[in-house]
Amino acid sequence: MDTMTLSPVTLENAFVRLDPLEERHREPLREAGNDPDLWRFANVNLDNTNFDAWIDHRLTETVKSGDLTWAVFDKASNSYAGSTSYLAVVLAHKRLEIGWTWYAKRVWAGPVNPSCKRLLLAHGFDTLGMNRMELKADARNQRSCKAMERFGAKFEGIHRSHMVRPDGRLRDTAWFSVIAEEWPGVRDGLDARLAAFSGAGE
Repeated sequence: MDTMTLSPVTLENAFVRLDPLEERHREPLREAGNDPDLWRFANVNLDNTNFDAWIDHRLTETVKSGDLTWAVFDKASNSYAGSTSYLAVVLAHKRLEIGWTWYAKRVWAGPVNPSCKRLLLAHGFDTLGMNRMELKADARNQRSCKAMERFGAKFEGIHRSHMVRPDGRLRDTAWFSVIAEEWPGVRDGLDARLAAFSGAGE
């Protein structure tokens, strides 16, 4: 298997800047994530009971497993608004997962999430040459599942009793993906959404 790791990179468009996660982001992200509702489906920091455990986990996994985690900077508010990651990276098979994503409610339904997906998918397919990019969510998290389908990810099914949550409950996991041949259509759809947000600000 290919044991190479990905290199941290800053990704940016008109709405957001994705900065590789560092210790300096701990307090800005703690403030952005200070809402138990953001963590209802989390496997670390469930209900925002231990934010430091979450950021320590992401910093550790970057070193140990080759994950890439970003702090999401929202240009409209000039502040950090959440985080997202590449994980489960298997370069030998040209696949990775986009996950560990959360955003402050103040940026929901705006350009932040489609911007992040546009940047992450473009980097994966156009720069890294991925064949497949995966996403998953707690099957109960209908908001996240609908958001994935909205930008063009394909639903692949449910893995039943897939994970044990911190509260002991078994989690069913919904899986989605975008593959390389679907990327141009997904890209165009995301570009159209972002163009609408750009027009709204004029």
